[in-house]
Amino acid sequence: MNRIKSLREDRDLRQSDLARETGIDQRTISNYETGKNAPDMYALIRLADFFEVSIDYLVGRTSSYDHSEERKKQIEKIQESLEELKKLS
Repeated sequence: MNRIKSLREDRDLRQSDLARETGIDQRTISNYETGKNAPDMYALIRLADFFEVSIDYLVGRTSSYDHSEERKKQIEKIQESLEELKKLS
């Protein structure tokens, strides 16, 4: 998982730092980064939460890890829907 390594290095972290912060063993992180093993769901959630990215980004389903604009649009749609519901009641 090269994205894990890239995210870790972008933050100037060592594998041991990431291990300490996520509770994932350092050797396991090394295996993820070299492709020897793939993270299970627990590890994906921990890594995504730590790096504040989506699991889709970690596994390569999307190329953008900054979803702030997408989230803003979703919130705006929800707010619009709530306003419409208020008008109906």
